[in-house]
Amino acid sequence: MAGHWPIDRRRFLTGSATLAAGVLGLQQQLAFAAQLNGGGVVAPRRGHHPAKAQRLLFIFLTGGFSHVDTFDPKPRLAKDQGRELATRQLRASPNAKLMPSPFKFTPHGHSGLPFSELFEQLGSVADDLCVIRSMHTDIVEHFQATLAMHTGSSTVPMPSIGSWVSYALGTFNPNLPPYVVLCEHLPYAGAQVFDSNFLPPVYQGVRIVPGDEPIPDLKSPIASGTLAQLEQRMLDDLNRVHAELRPDDLNLTARSASFATARGMMQAAPEVFDLGRETPETLSLYGAEPGDNESFAAQCLVARRLLERGVRTVELIDTGSGNNWDAHGDMQDHRPKAARVDRALSGLIQDLKRRGLLDDTLVAICTEFGRTPTTFNGKGREHFIDAFTCLLAGGGVRGGMSYGETDEYGMQLVRDNCHVHDYHATILHLLGLDHTRVTYRYAGRDFRLTDVHGRVLDAILA
Repeated sequence: MAGHWPIDRRRFLTGSATLAAGVLGLQQQLAFAAQLNGGGVVAPRRGHHPAKAQRLLFIFLTGGFSHVDTFDPKPRLAKDQGRELATRQLRASPNAKLMPSPFKFTPHGHSGLPFSELFEQLGSVADDLCVIRSMHTDIVEHFQATLAMHTGSSTVPMPSIGSWVSYALGTFNPNLPPYVVLCEHLPYAGAQVFDSNFLPPVYQGVRIVPGDEPIPDLKSPIASGTLAQLEQRMLDDLNRVHAELRPDDLNLTARSASFATARGMMQAAPEVFDLGRETPETLSLYGAEPGDNESFAAQCLVARRLLERGVRTVELIDTGSGNNWDAHGDMQDHRPKAARVDRALSGLIQDLKRRGLLDDTLVAICTEFGRTPTTFNGKGREHFIDAFTCLLAGGGVRGGMSYGETDEYGMQLVRDNCHVHDYHATILHLLGLDHTRVTYRYAGRDFRLTDVHGRVLDAILA
């Protein structure tokens, strides 16, 4: 029955008194109200400790960009060019020879962090970035490594990091999904990288395809708002009765919640995707043209608009399983890939900062693995999992620093190793979550994003 709260008088008065006393903030009031009404699916929830970041922006550059050609310069490669060196890589061959980077490195910012010419624009915000040079992962193939970076598992598909964050923290805006994925082309492993898997389906990432119709059927075919409201009330009544007869079917609850979100999106989303509301100066900052709604720059703008409107986790996936950063043939293939994202990423970070959003928005820029310091053909590099680079910025992260160190060739880790599990543990920590406590019981076991591993990188915390 509409307006009925299934609680007794004592619980209601206790809860009301607590709220009236102001002990709980707005976020806790919303969560409490949702729980009283049998909800709580998307209402914001409290973490395990005070959070430095309230939102997560996860940017994935598909294909494995080369650390020694972007953020981890190795002059020794030029000195020892041509020397044969065995590496653990995709192809086992004694003919792999050291190859220097064809790209010039320049120090940037007060910190002097070196960035290659591929990321000259991103270098302009070097003092806001933490460059983690000691990343490593487990499997040297795209599919498995992409899964690992998103789900913590390189073998068995598990819930995505965005799904875990949504499950643990909810969202601030019930009219928009808690986890949105801007994805023009599916990456390796496809939709599994933003799937909720065994978590309730409501936490699955909602894919947005850039273009004129980012979300199909977003416009209501019903002209009369009054008629639409009447039809919706009748449908809600039918759905509630149907769900009450099947209390163990989580898919029913999730489906009803997704329909409710869809209704909200029909009102809220058109405004979010309308980049015509942005000033020419802002468009120029990102490198977007007026009327552009498909480029990576436009996607970065949409990401910022989603974040400032209460979406908890936004993911940007640059390119799909083809024509990406996988430069086996020639490292010069990195140039057009970097040109597509460099200015947009720099503009996004600058825009978040000037709007006061960067302080409590955690930005993660990552890839699935690195590339070998060696070459088979004199121009390209192979997959490499023993050392690569990812970045963090914003909410609670020390900017203008590098973490970890590789040897003189960028081949072996020599200090402060960071496994993908550690990267995830640190992200969750900054969002106010203890990665060992964000669990979900499934098939008789408590699962988590970091499995039985992971440690927080305390040295990078502001």
